[in-house]
Amino acid sequence: MSVYVPVLVVYLGLLALIGYRLRARSRDASDFAIGGRSVGPWVTALSFVAAYYSSVVIIGGGAFGWMYGLSTLWIGAGNVLLGTTLAWIVLGWRIRRFTGRLGVMTLPGFFSERYASPPARIFSAAVTGLFLIVYNVSVLKGMANSFEVLMGMPYWGGVLVSGLVILFYTAVGGYLAVVWTSFVQALVMIGALVLLTFAALQKAGGLAAVTQRLAEAGPGLVGTPGAWGWAGLLSFAFIVSLGVWGMPQLVIRFYSIKSHKMLRLGLVVVTLGATVALLPYLTGAISRVLVPALDSPDQAIPALTKLVLNDWGGAFFLAGVVAAGMSTFAGVLIIISSSLVRDVWVQGLGRSLTPAAEVKANRGMSLAVGVVSLLIALKPPALILVLTAFAWAVIASTNLWPLLFGLYWRRTSPRAAVWSMVLGAAAALIWQTASRLGALPEAWRGVHGFMVGVGLALVVIVAGTWLGRPAPRENIARAWGESEPGA
Repeated sequence: MSVYVPVLVVYLGLLALIGYRLRARSRDASDFAIGGRSVGPWVTALSFVAAYYSSVVIIGGGAFGWMYGLSTLWIGAGNVLLGTTLAWIVLGWRIRRFTGRLGVMTLPGFFSERYASPPARIFSAAVTGLFLIVYNVSVLKGMANSFEVLMGMPYWGGVLVSGLVILFYTAVGGYLAVVWTSFVQALVMIGALVLLTFAALQKAGGLAAVTQRLAEAGPGLVGTPGAWGWAGLLSFAFIVSLGVWGMPQLVIRFYSIKSHKMLRLGLVVVTLGATVALLPYLTGAISRVLVPALDSPDQAIPALTKLVLNDWGGAFFLAGVVAAGMSTFAGVLIIISSSLVRDVWVQGLGRSLTPAAEVKANRGMSLAVGVVSLLIALKPPALILVLTAFAWAVIASTNLWPLLFGLYWRRTSPRAAVWSMVLGAAAALIWQTASRLGALPEAWRGVHGFMVGVGLALVVIVAGTWLGRPAPRENIARAWGESEPGA
């Protein structure tokens, strides 16, 4: 405790100070929600890494590595190539240009302006707000589990310590506080994961020894697809890789970068930073060798840290886990508050607010949503990655295709986009619930609701577009920049 407490006090104090110093730069809703589109490529890229590879991936990915072995490395590879690099290539440039032309600050706002469809705005905002709270619960759980194992702190204490600091700097500093603290947190997180991986491999006698001992424990822990089975492995790899394309707290990074020209440098930085996604799954598999008996798989990474690192190393790793979780939690709070205030209250219900009043409303809403998340996290259900995958399945099934088709297919029908959202979300929710209750045939239980939801949503938006009408010409012209001088 004499080591852990000072390290965490200094680190958490630094984050709070960053939020406090940036408070004056949130003068209106655009500043609070997307930093006034003034963020550089390095901060954008590394804040993306920190928000994506949060405590959910570190603790939850380690849990899956402990349960299923080396085949989980394919999930990490999907995170890097599909969830990060390809997402930046396909989405980044167009999102930055389109949202700037349409003058929108949120993903639901993009749907409303691109499709001239208020129902798309309201439904996306409602689903995003509700299920991102579920996601936030899993993030808090990951941080609290680390406090619990490494410091002996009660679980509820870990929830409160991490949650209250996030609420302070998010509500005070807005989006700029989120991305700048995430930039710092990404550096800490990357360093902590590299340190743990090298220490764990050294303790286990190297990768060859780990592979041999895993094979002795069970053949399914080494081969591919191993204990997962193809259906389970591919389903989960797709949801935590392709699913992020529809996750507002990650997509918002493309809104806020200064210029689409900066995305090229950002792409290189984010790809290099994202390679850390492989490490939690690898260290989770190593922990199966070194810590074979656990009360819960979610304790794999904290228990491994306690075994292979000294107190200073453990304190640094705990700071890395807290960093990863905080960056995600804070980003989600900004998304939920902006969507509820801007898309539901101001645009949906037609309530007029001055710029200063809208900033105050955003701050109040972020505090309220954060408190709700804290209360639920005190008694959380299920494994961390199970919670995450459940929330991601519904959110991605709602947002993925209306966003992608809205950027690339002019003719996309507004009605088809709305029905794609509704039916995709419903299918993912029903399938996941039936799977958890054991109501599906045995052969189908390995298929995740994400695959069902996005599959149905894709069919609906394509078929509905061919049968329906496109958005009004003026909306399409604005999105594609054809109404600009010289376009």
